[in-house]
Amino acid sequence: MARELTVTARPLPSRLEGLDRSAPVWIIAAAALLLLMLLPLAWLGYLSVSGEGGLTLAHYARVFTDARLQKALWNTVVLAFWSALLSLAIGAPMAWLTARTDLPGKRVIRGLVMASFVTPPFLGAFAWVMLAGPNAGYLNKLYRELTGAETPLLNIFTMPGLIFVVALYTFPYAYIMIVNTLELIASDLEEAASILGASRLWVALTVTLPMVAPAILSGFILSVLQALALFGSPAILALPAGFHTITTQIWALFQYPPKVEMAAAFSVPLLLATALLLFLQKRLLGRRGYAAVGGKGGQRHQIALGPWRQPALLACLAVMACAIFLPYGILAKAAFSRAWAQPLTWDNVTLGNWSFTFLSVSTQTAIVNTLELGILTACVGAGLATLLAYITNRRLIVGHQLLAFLALAPVVIPGVVLAVGLFIAYTRPPFLLYGTLWILFLAYLTKEMPVGYSQSDATFRGIHPELEEAGRILGAGRLRVLGEITAPLARSGIIATWCFIFIGVIRELSASILLFTPNTKVMSVVIFDLKEEGQFGAIAVLGLFMLAVTFLAVVLMQTLLGRDVLGARPSGGSG
Repeated sequence: MARELTVTARPLPSRLEGLDRSAPVWIIAAAALLLLMLLPLAWLGYLSVSGEGGLTLAHYARVFTDARLQKALWNTVVLAFWSALLSLAIGAPMAWLTARTDLPGKRVIRGLVMASFVTPPFLGAFAWVMLAGPNAGYLNKLYRELTGAETPLLNIFTMPGLIFVVALYTFPYAYIMIVNTLELIASDLEEAASILGASRLWVALTVTLPMVAPAILSGFILSVLQALALFGSPAILALPAGFHTITTQIWALFQYPPKVEMAAAFSVPLLLATALLLFLQKRLLGRRGYAAVGGKGGQRHQIALGPWRQPALLACLAVMACAIFLPYGILAKAAFSRAWAQPLTWDNVTLGNWSFTFLSVSTQTAIVNTLELGILTACVGAGLATLLAYITNRRLIVGHQLLAFLALAPVVIPGVVLAVGLFIAYTRPPFLLYGTLWILFLAYLTKEMPVGYSQSDATFRGIHPELEEAGRILGAGRLRVLGEITAPLARSGIIATWCFIFIGVIRELSASILLFTPNTKVMSVVIFDLKEEGQFGAIAVLGLFMLAVTFLAVVLMQTLLGRDVLGARPSGGSG
C-alpha cells in the first residue's frame, strides 16, 4: 500500500521540476529594460506634440521656422560633417601606419590614442581655451613674444577651432574601426599586386582601400554621431563665439523660464538623425565583409616605410601633441600656478589650487556623488547587461530580439535628448526623482547600457551552451548553472563591462548638465560651472583628478584582462 502511494505521488514533483524557476529573473530584467528605455522616450514624444487644446504640431513648426533654431541646426550639420571628415583624415592614416607598417613606437602610439579616447572632450576643449584663446592663450602669447605681432596666431572661439578640437577627441572612433579591420585582413593580395609591378600607392588605392572601405565609411558615420551628441565642447567654444549647436540650444531652452515642449520638439529631429545614421552604419557593416584570400591563417607582413619611418612617426606624434601633450601640459601648469597665463616661475608656483579644490565642500560633494554614481551604475549596469545578454544569447524568453534592440537603442540617443526625456518622465507622478541622485543614476544606466550589453554579448558568444547543458543534465537549475559555470567563465568580460560603464559615468556631462541640482552636482558639472567663474586653476586640478580616476580604471582593466582596451570597439559618447 505504501509502495502504491509512493508511485502515485511521483508525478507531482516531476511537474514542479519541469517549471523554470529562473523565469521570474529573466522577466524582471526584461521589464526593467523596457521601463528604462520606453518611459522617457514615450514622454519625450508625447510632450513634443502636446498643447493646451490637445495634440498639435505647433512646436515642430516653431522649431523649423525659428531663425535661431534653424541656424543651430545648420551649425550642427557643419560641425558634424567637417569634424568627422577631419577625424577620418587623421584616424585612417594612423590606423594604416600602426597596423600594416614598420612604424617605430607603434605600441606607444596606440596607448596615446587610447588616452585621447578616454579624455573627456569638454576637458580637452577647456585646455585648448588656455592654449589658443585669442588674448591669454599660451600659444598666442608665445607667438607674440617671438614675432612681435599684435594679432593672435590662433582663435579657438570659431567654427574651425571647434571642428579642430572635436576632431581631436573623435578620431579614435574612426581609428579603432579601421585598425581592427586592417588587422583582420591578410596581406596576400597586396603582395601579389606588388609582385605584378604595382607601386605602393597604387596597391593601397586599388587593393587595401576597397577592403577597408566599409570600415572607413562606418568610422565616418560613427564620428558624425559623436559630434552630433556633444554638448561640452560646443558649450565651451561655440557659446563665447556667439553661435549655438543643437545640444547647446536644447540646454538654452531649459534656462529660466524653461520651454520644455520646445526642447522636446527640438530633440526629436536629433534623435531621428542619429537613428538613421546608426542604421546606415549597420547596413554598411552587414552587407560587406572583410574576407581576403588566405583565410584565417593568412600572413600579415609589415610594409617597410624606409626613409619615411621617422617623418611618419613625427606626424603621429604631432597629432598626439595636439590631443594629449599640449592639453595635459597646460592643465598641469595651470594646476600649480597662481596665475595660469604667466610663466611658471617659483613666485608663481602654488598648491593653493589643490587645497581650494579638495577642501571646498561643493567639490567634495561632487567627487563623492561622481564616485558613488560611477560604482553604483557600473555594478547595476554590469549585472543588468550580463543578464540581458544571457537572455538574448540563450533565447530564454519570447521577444528576445526586441530586448537586444532596446539594449542597444540608447546608442542613437544623444545625452541631452535622453536628459530631456528623463526630466519630463521623472518630474511628475508616479516617479518624482528630479532633484535626487536617482535621476542621474537612471540617465547613466540608460546611456551606458549599449556598451555594457555589447561587451557582455561578445562574452557569452564565446561560451558554448554545451557547458551549461551538462550542468543542467546533472540536476542544476539554470540560475545555479549561470552562477557556478557561466559567470566564472565570463568573469573577464563582466570586469570589462564594469570598467567601461564606470569610465563612461566619470566623464559624462551632456545628460548631467540638464538633470543636476545644487545638491546633486557631479565633477563634470562642477568643471563647467568653474569655467563660468574663471577658476582655471581649480578646473585644471579637478580635470587632472578626473583623468587619474579614468586612467586608473583603464590600467585596472588591462591588468585584469591582459589585453588592449582598443580591441573593443567603442559605442556612444560623453561630454
